[in-house]
Amino acid sequence: MGIRQQREDQGGEYGTLYVVSTPIGNLEDMTLRALRILKTVDVIAAESVTHSRGLCRHYDIHTKLVSYNQHNQNVKGLALISKLKAGKHVALVTNAGTPGVSDPGVMLAAQALKENIKVSPVPGPSSVTAALSVSGLRGDKFLFLGFLSPKPGKRRKELGTLVSEERTMVFFEAPHRLRDMLADLRETLGNRRIVIVREMTKVYEEAIGSSTAEVLDRLEEDHIKGEFTLVVSGREGSKEDRRPHLTEETEMRIRNFLSEKALSLRDIAERISSEEGLSYRNAYRACLSLKKGGERKGERPEEKDRGTGRPCSKYGIEKDSEN
Repeated sequence: MGIRQQREDQGGEYGTLYVVSTPIGNLEDMTLRALRILKTVDVIAAESVTHSRGLCRHYDIHTKLVSYNQHNQNVKGLALISKLKAGKHVALVTNAGTPGVSDPGVMLAAQALKENIKVSPVPGPSSVTAALSVSGLRGDKFLFLGFLSPKPGKRRKELGTLVSEERTMVFFEAPHRLRDMLADLRETLGNRRIVIVREMTKVYEEAIGSSTAEVLDRLEEDHIKGEFTLVVSGREGSKEDRRPHLTEETEMRIRNFLSEKALSLRDIAERISSEEGLSYRNAYRACLSLKKGGERKGERPEEKDRGTGRPCSKYGIEKDSEN
């Protein structure tokens, strides 16, 4: 089937939006189908025209390039949809890997589908699956989270929602935030098994795998270059041993609420869940665990006589009421 042939249900009226994967580093990873599509579409919508022009030059592709990125997606998206409705074929590419994964390509695909325009994937390189394949961690079930917030407080709250996540997790991170991200991972999720991959498919490709603490110790400043892909193991252990890992600040807040005795356990959990970014279930479990821990240390609530309902000592002797 040629690229110009349309689906019968579209009557040949609309063009096709091709979502084309491009190399994440090594130009030899370009697929034959991707080359054919890029050479025969009417226009290529690129995250960076300058970057994609180098790829086109390497493969002798002369198709017109237009910019489509997070800064102009609203205006350029409408223009590209108009071209597709006019029967033009558009190829969407990102700077590296598969469009729509942690970039604005998803917006254009959504707009096209809403307008009943055919969207066709042209599979190829992806840093997510590439990192998973060399991590040695389970990839049958995984959770891709992209870039977390660059703000430390918000990032720690986002990580706090993942303390009980059993699936392998994949993150992207910029070099200037890598150390802080690893430190937050260690504090919030504990000393997990982690693999960080940099410069994938390039000359200086490197994968470092160990515990979060050991990776932090081994990480040299001259190695913190380029964007990183982090693969982190999910939560392990029995269901009985899954008390959420809390930051010291959050744990202290819960202890203070418990000691004040002004709120019920449920109210404390709801407040912690809302303000700290934990799920209610995990927040309640944490509150319950800390409450029981306090009681075991002697902070037991007053016991009452079953008959009178009046306070009594642990020996069953009724206490004198205050005068």
